[in-house]
Amino acid sequence: MAEEKGHAVLSASGSHKWLVCTPSARLEEKFPNKSSDYMEEGTLAHSIAEFKVRNYCIETITKTTYTKTINKFKKEEHFDKEMLAHTDTYLEFIKGEALKNKETPFIAVEQKVDFSKYVPEGFGTADCIMISGETLHVIDFKYGKGVKVGAENNPQMKLYALGVLEQYGMLYNISNIKMSIIQPRIDNISSSEISKQEILEWGNNTVIPQAQKAFMGLGEYVKGEHCRFCRAKGACEFRAEENMKIVEEIKNTSGILSNEQVGEMLTKTEGVEQWIKDLRDYALIQLLKDENIDGWKAVEGKSNRKIVDIDKAFEILEANGFDQAILYERKPITLTQLEKVVGKTKLAEAIGDYIEKPKGAPTLAKETDKRDPYKTSASKEFKKIEIEREEN
Repeated sequence: MAEEKGHAVLSASGSHKWLVCTPSARLEEKFPNKSSDYMEEGTLAHSIAEFKVRNYCIETITKTTYTKTINKFKKEEHFDKEMLAHTDTYLEFIKGEALKNKETPFIAVEQKVDFSKYVPEGFGTADCIMISGETLHVIDFKYGKGVKVGAENNPQMKLYALGVLEQYGMLYNISNIKMSIIQPRIDNISSSEISKQEILEWGNNTVIPQAQKAFMGLGEYVKGEHCRFCRAKGACEFRAEENMKIVEEIKNTSGILSNEQVGEMLTKTEGVEQWIKDLRDYALIQLLKDENIDGWKAVEGKSNRKIVDIDKAFEILEANGFDQAILYERKPITLTQLEKVVGKTKLAEAIGDYIEKPKGAPTLAKETDKRDPYKTSASKEFKKIEIEREEN
């Protein structure tokens, strides 16, 4: 979804937080919503995606004008060649969904939606909506690659769907809601469906009471996965108290931990490490503002030496008799860089037989993780046994 224009206390993008931890929305107001390179990159990718969809579905322009506009995007600071491929993936999905319909569907891009019937002052902008027959399809383009986002029971998309129903419900006989998320940088395309009746019940029975409490800053604080996206995550007193309780529970343990105790502690302390990192980040920000944090100070970290003007520096070295063969090393670019240069599909067609993904190193995960348990090969196990025998 596109970011909401203007300030919304209860934004759709933050609904996964304030629907669970209702006081968090007002608490976050004390912390600025700072922009970042990732956000700027995402904004540019959204602009390109909007332009492509609008050109295909709404107002087709000449090839010359199309090329000129794309070239303007290429001059933007955060532009990357892969944006063109990823926004094509988004466009192709929309094309495919549109062609599934017998009749031309109604399509709107960057559609402003008002869901204030359910959320005080609630508004936002949907990336793309498509209405055909009795189905409303809300389509979301996400450019991030850090966290995989699913469409199933996604509160952000459901809020936008409620807004669309308010706006177009009288014009179209909508009975079914489809929601899709296109996250091309991690090959994630997720879709989910819900009936109009179900989403209206969710809006009336869940959203309205929770939104009213959140708007007033009332209700109970709740610690969970949503904390990592909260602007107050490093300074939240409730989160600190909950994590310290966990530490207090296990500090009196003595002797060697049993496997059962290890499993129990890993489960209990999940999230504590991230909280400590958030706490340290917050402390550093405060210190850089000339605030006092008892017992701590900001210092200069490690850095590596670098040549300011490498071309000029190497030119001087060559003039002093040093050969280029000594100054430069030749090495192949990475697979990711190759995909950017050649194109993912073309590269797979050309050298796919020479590309393999080796087995990853074992890493710890919860039992609910969808990945299969890590298994070592029999030959490796026998080798370990032989080494142990030799040592004994």
